[in-house]
Amino acid sequence: MPQKRISIRIDGELVSTVEGKTILEAARDAGRRIPSLCHMDGLTDVGACRLCLVDLGGGGRLAPACTTPVQEGQAVITNSPRLLAYRRVILELLLTERNHICSVCVANGNCELQALASALGVTSVRFPYRYPNLPLDLSRDRFVLDQNRCILCTRCVRVCADVEGAHVWDVKGRGIYSRLISDLDQPWASAASCTDCGKCVQSCPTGALAEKGKAVEEMVKQTWQVTNAAERKRAVL
Repeated sequence: MPQKRISIRIDGELVSTVEGKTILEAARDAGRRIPSLCHMDGLTDVGACRLCLVDLGGGGRLAPACTTPVQEGQAVITNSPRLLAYRRVILELLLTERNHICSVCVANGNCELQALASALGVTSVRFPYRYPNLPLDLSRDRFVLDQNRCILCTRCVRVCADVEGAHVWDVKGRGIYSRLISDLDQPWASAASCTDCGKCVQSCPTGALAEKGKAVEEMVKQTWQVTNAAERKRAVL
C-alpha cells in the first residue's frame, strides 16, 4: 500500500514528504541539515543528544526532530538564534562532562562531536570541566572502550541490538553517573555474547570505541557498513 503524501513547511518552504517519516528525515530529504549526534540511518531513534531540537509552529514549542513524526500542514523552524544557542550549550555540556582532549584522541580529525562543535562555532566553553576519573577497557583483543570520550548517544547499544542482535551493550547509572557497560557490567573480554563484528566501533561518533593499532589517519568510521546491514536485515524480515 503506497504511503500517503503530505505537505509541511520547513523554514517557510513547502516540502512534500510521506506519512511515517520524522521531521529529521523529511528535512534531510529536502536538503536541509539538522545537527545530530545520536541519529544514524538504519537505527531506531531515541532522541538522546537533543541537538536536533526544532521549533514547531514558530510558537516556541521545541521537539527533537529525530523522534517527532511529520503531520499535514506542520510548520517547522530548524534554524534560529534561539536554536543555535541551545545547540551550543548542549555541545559545551557534552565537552565538559567527560575528558574530551582532542589532541590526544585517536579520533582527532574524524570525530563527529569535534566537527559539530567547529560547525556551530563552539570555540570555548563557559562551564567548569568535571574531569571525572574514568577507566579504559583494554581487555578485548581487537577493540578498546574509552569512557572518557563517550557521549552516551547509545548508537553502539542500538546497532548491537537492532542489527547484530547480540545485545552486548547497555547503559548503567543515571545522569552524570551513567556509563556504558558490556553484558552485566563485565570487562568487554568477558562478554560472551560479543561477536567481534565491530559494528559498535564503526557506529561510535567519537573515539570512545576504537580499533587497536589504528593511527589517527586510519580512524575513519565506515558507517555505510551499519546502514547496509540494517537494510539487509529489514529486507529479510
